[in-house]
Amino acid sequence: MSGLAILSLAVSHFRSHRAARLAFDGRPVALVGPNGAGKTNILEAISLLSPGRGLRRAGAEEIARRPEAIGWKVSARVAGLTAAHEVETWAEGGASRQVRIDGKAVPQAHLARITRMVWLVPAMDRLWLEAAEGRRRFLDRMTLSFVPDHAEAVLGYEKAMRDRNRLLKDQVSDPHWYAALEAQMAATGAVITANRALTVARLEQAQAGAETAFPRADLAILHPEGAPEDLAQALAAGRRRDLAAGRTLIGPHRADLAAVFSAKGVAADQCSTGEQKALLISLILANARALSADLGAPPILLLDEVAAHLDVGRRAALYDELCALGAQALMTGTEPGLFDSLAARGQTFAIADEAGQSCILEVSQ
Repeated sequence: MSGLAILSLAVSHFRSHRAARLAFDGRPVALVGPNGAGKTNILEAISLLSPGRGLRRAGAEEIARRPEAIGWKVSARVAGLTAAHEVETWAEGGASRQVRIDGKAVPQAHLARITRMVWLVPAMDRLWLEAAEGRRRFLDRMTLSFVPDHAEAVLGYEKAMRDRNRLLKDQVSDPHWYAALEAQMAATGAVITANRALTVARLEQAQAGAETAFPRADLAILHPEGAPEDLAQALAAGRRRDLAAGRTLIGPHRADLAAVFSAKGVAADQCSTGEQKALLISLILANARALSADLGAPPILLLDEVAAHLDVGRRAALYDELCALGAQALMTGTEPGLFDSLAARGQTFAIADEAGQSCILEVSQ
């Protein structure tokens, strides 16, 4: 086995799992079981081996198993970018999430130094139909996979914007209170905009000429209020309007991601449900191909219920592409038959909840 992979996983008092252990060998993984068995909870635990709030975007206090609510822990052995590592992350008694790598306490951001992950969950199925916030978050998550420091720029921008919005709501008009905040927003905003543009370019490159059964998506980043060359100047000029609105109306926090089904020339929000799902899968695969080219190894993919709405041919094509990429993809499904075309190329685990106890059994080798 080579490349990025979760080699072993142990969870304690995590969501529905009082305790669970799994061992992986780097091949794609199918987690099979009825609804409510805890399949997605396993994917969520793995997602917390990367920076951020995981694939459900849950707070640390939401994850602890009920009714005990004594805290939770995820431990894993990870084949990383340069070596294998022991990784632990946990939260206790309402405290914030902690991370330890090879026995040393580290900030969450250090997780991006050893591995990269991308994921697709059912909540994203309506991505092209909902508000811009979800698409912006989707874009930023992909951007983080290419530029881990993107999170710092986003946090810096959002903090300065919150402070500026507080001044606006309090109807403060003194320009001296705004100048420093607007300068910080302009500096971090420029980094955010450049990182997002880089991501779209990398995704476009990864889609070009790729042998794939999934449709190409032509992407564009939209700015409803325009994308000024000098954001600080634009913010200063817009203070009167922002004062009336009580919030900041221009900047990268207003950006949107647009996609067009290339072969048909149809905007994603006008495509069928199946086409929208196919476009999402196409972007996730492009993200993985681009990262593989950049890092020399594909990322770990977490694909929740990805096969449920694909026909037999598309499912087989997806598994073929994952195997050709050499990626460890962890997928969930309610029926073993969804993974028939994966066969011996992957591992299959049956997951059940028996009287509050997790039961996990590997059913294929």
